[in-house]
Amino acid sequence: MQPVAAARNWPVPPIESVGALTDWLQLSSGELQWFADLKGLSYKKNASKLRHYHYRVLAKQSGNIRLIEAPKQRLKQIQRQILHEILEKIPAHAAVHGFVKARSIKTFAAPHAGKHIVLRVDLRDFFPSFIRARIQAMFRTLGYPEPVSDLLGGLCTTVTPRDIWTRAAFGEDPLHLWESRWQTQAVYFQAHLPQGAPTSPALANLCAYRLDCRLAGLAESAAVTYTRYADDLAFSGGADFDKRAARFSAHVAAIAAEEGFKVHYRKTRIMRQGVRQHLAGIVVNQHLNVRRTEFDHLKAILTNCAKLGPATQNRDAHADFRLHLEGKLGFVEMINPAKGRRLRTIFEQINWA
Repeated sequence: MQPVAAARNWPVPPIESVGALTDWLQLSSGELQWFADLKGLSYKKNASKLRHYHYRVLAKQSGNIRLIEAPKQRLKQIQRQILHEILEKIPAHAAVHGFVKARSIKTFAAPHAGKHIVLRVDLRDFFPSFIRARIQAMFRTLGYPEPVSDLLGGLCTTVTPRDIWTRAAFGEDPLHLWESRWQTQAVYFQAHLPQGAPTSPALANLCAYRLDCRLAGLAESAAVTYTRYADDLAFSGGADFDKRAARFSAHVAAIAAEEGFKVHYRKTRIMRQGVRQHLAGIVVNQHLNVRRTEFDHLKAILTNCAKLGPATQNRDAHADFRLHLEGKLGFVEMINPAKGRRLRTIFEQINWA
C-alpha cells in the first residue's frame, strides 16, 4: 500500500505488518485480535466483563436517545496512542473547529457574527454514521497495509450489544427505549465509531473531509461562510443569501446524503437579524455573546453564593461545586470578557471555607 499523495508528508509512524502493529502497541497477537474484535465476539457474548465498553443511555430533549460508549481502561490507552501518534499528525479541514487544537466553539461561531442571515444544519447520529469499513479505508489512505488498517479500524469501532437496549439499569423507561428504537438503535447494530472513545472525534473529522470540501465549495460559490463543529454545520451571508437560503439548505442536505449523512430537519434553522442568531449556545447577532438568560442565571447563583454561602446554591449536589462554577464562569470569560470580569468580581467574594 502507498499513501495518497496528500499523506506522503504526514509524520505518521510506519507500520508495515501485523507484527509491527503488535510491537508498536506493545500487545501480544492474541491481545490485538481480542481488542480489535473483528469477529464481534464481545458483541455476541452476553457478559459485561468480556466487553470492551461501558454503556450509558441518555434521553435527548427531542425525544430521541443518545448512547455513550466509553472504552474500558486498557482499550482507552490503546486508542489514545492511536490518537496522539497517528490521528493528530493529520491536518483537519480549515472549516472544522470541533476537537481540533487551537480551535473551539468560539472560533466556530466567530466567522458568522454580524451576518445578515445564519443557516444552521444539524447532522443526525453523527458518530455512529461512520461504519467500520469507512474507518479502515481511511487508514489505508495513510499507506497502511490492509491487515493493519483492518485491525486499526477494529480498535476504534464497536458493535453495540442488543441487550443494552433492553436493560433498565440506565434509569430509562423501557417503553421509551422501545419506541425510540426505529429512529436510533439501528445505526448501532453495525460496527461504528463509539461516542465516548478518544479516537472518535478525530476520525469523524478525517472521514468527513470530503463532506467539508464539498460544502466549502458550495459556500464559496454562493459567497457564503461555512464552518463545522462536530455535527453542527453553520453558514452565513449577506442580503443576497437571504433570497436563496431555503434552496441552499436543500443543496446542503443533498450533499450530506450523498456523503452518507442524514440531516435532522427539525433542527434546521434559518435565522435573520430580527431574531436571536445562535450557534453552539453562542449568540452571534452583532458580536459573540452569551445568552442573556444564562448570564442572568449564573449571576444570580454567584450573588446568592456570596450572600448565603455556596452550599445553599448547590441544588444538583455537584461533587466540586466551585469547579463547576469556575467552568461556567470560564465560558462567559471566553465569549464576552467584559461580562466575564463582572461575574469574576462576584465570584471572588464567595467564602468557600
